[in-house]
Amino acid sequence: MLAPPKSSAPLALTFWLVVGALACRPAAPAATPAPGPSTAVDAQESPAQGPASGRSLPAKDPSDPATAVGIHGAVTSAERHASEVGVAILKKGGNAVDAAVAVGLALAVTHPSAGNLGGGGFMVIRMADGRTAAIDYREVAPAAATPTMFLDAKGNPTRESVEGPKAAGIPGTVAGLALAHEQFGTLPWRDLVLPAVALAREGHELDSFHAEDLTTGSERMLKLGFKEAAAIYRRPTGEPFVTGDVWKQPDLARTLETIADQGPRAFYEGPLADTLAREVKALGGIWTAEDLKSYRAIAREPITFKYRDHEVITMPPPSGGGVVLRQLLAAREILKIYEKPWLSVDELHLYVESARRTYADRNFLLGDPAFVKIPLQQLTDPTYLQARLADIDLNKATPSSRIAAGIGTKTSTQTTHYSVVDVLGNAVANTYTLNTGFGAKVVVPGTGVLLNNEMDDFSVKPGSPNTFGLVQGEQNKVEPGKRMLSSMSPTILVKDGKLRAVVGTPGGSTISTTVTQIVRALIDYGATIDQAVKAPRVHHQWMPDRIVTEPTLDPATVEGLKAKGHTMAEWPSIGHANSIEVDPKTQGYRAVADVARDGGAAVAY
Repeated sequence: MLAPPKSSAPLALTFWLVVGALACRPAAPAATPAPGPSTAVDAQESPAQGPASGRSLPAKDPSDPATAVGIHGAVTSAERHASEVGVAILKKGGNAVDAAVAVGLALAVTHPSAGNLGGGGFMVIRMADGRTAAIDYREVAPAAATPTMFLDAKGNPTRESVEGPKAAGIPGTVAGLALAHEQFGTLPWRDLVLPAVALAREGHELDSFHAEDLTTGSERMLKLGFKEAAAIYRRPTGEPFVTGDVWKQPDLARTLETIADQGPRAFYEGPLADTLAREVKALGGIWTAEDLKSYRAIAREPITFKYRDHEVITMPPPSGGGVVLRQLLAAREILKIYEKPWLSVDELHLYVESARRTYADRNFLLGDPAFVKIPLQQLTDPTYLQARLADIDLNKATPSSRIAAGIGTKTSTQTTHYSVVDVLGNAVANTYTLNTGFGAKVVVPGTGVLLNNEMDDFSVKPGSPNTFGLVQGEQNKVEPGKRMLSSMSPTILVKDGKLRAVVGTPGGSTISTTVTQIVRALIDYGATIDQAVKAPRVHHQWMPDRIVTEPTLDPATVEGLKAKGHTMAEWPSIGHANSIEVDPKTQGYRAVADVARDGGAAVAY
């Protein structure tokens, strides 16, 4: 049994408070037995031995801090305390959904640039008995929203869709986690919220990544004049936090405690909801109490399809990610891209040519299914895809200007994804977000709730690029009560009726291409999950017409793509793919945190 990454102080683990006060102690260094929070948790481990009895620990490089292995369960997320919360819930006897709820709430405290109460996202669930669900808790436009609300007198987009209270859609996170818990959870709701309460009230130590992240976010808030919000993310003296500081958030703790004691609907109805609506309006926003009261998360049928010898389970619209994933994997079969060597010039060229056509479809044909008719069956029909790919030249790039939507961009990395697997093989892939880092840069006074800026994910001006370079059409224009289109692609792989992997990533419009590249590495090239996650990534989204690469891509490959006519650009990193696999040989769990790209922690036991 391998331990999670070394903890920095006992205080950082006070979140182990789950059903009463449990004793807490720091996690052990890697390669030593992982501790549990006293007998209240340890006593629950014995019954779990039965389901785990056919498993053994997968191989792991002991010098690799990004990967954890276990036979009972695993959690990987963007922040260590949140991952440890999830494993604590599993050790208590909770299932993967219970753990996923607790991790999501904990990340709202410990990873505030993306973890949230004031945002939204998507969750894909597969239970060991074969049941599946896609929980849509995307934000919606307030009732007072209009198609032209973010245009100036000359019809040009303003910054109000990105910064400030008008940028915020009605949040879905609390409702989405609650719906997942209602349908599949086993532990009491309150028990899943209390670890986040403890993290916010008693504080947790900041690692170097998050100390720097808080500094960056708070400095932006100060520049925009949001001084009260900035103060939350800095020392009481006004100085930036540094590594090792203990960060407390009393307002957020009170909000979480209200949700714990009064239930998740307290966020949408009652005194807390009234405060949220009143304060957002006072700041210049357009929320109303009725907007919050009317919000509902939706349980949708996931997109499920076959890719070679695997079943792929992913998110349907209003996520465009699942459709893109299906089209890109279908293209690999139609063009036999899987026969090309992994990360070769030919493999990446054909992949990029497929992506530029797929993103043209995504950007102009997808949207909220409650508002627009989506040609989903036609978009994924093999005959259509065959015709769509027919003009690809093996030796030459196709200019995106020649490609339109088929029928009739720099991106934000500040979404976050986490994956959870339990002892029975239940699995959760969850991706949620505030949109850009720290969302609208506004905190609702007295609540600790950071607002999203998801209104910019609509087509603020159809045909013009949004903040992240995506050019979209009328299907995704702003309308009251509408969910904005997304690229989030939480995905679960199944082989021979058994769980194979849980995959996902943040990264705005790069999400779908990142997930595709990890899936293809696992299935087409026999990579382990850590190999798949650590491999260099590329991205193309139709417009702007360029391939974005990571610095680790072989320079000879970059030159080979240039020789085929591709324009190249390099980013420091693409995505942050916290993922888990069931090792084919041992049936044990191998979890990997994408630490090289943005920190995080994988914990398994």
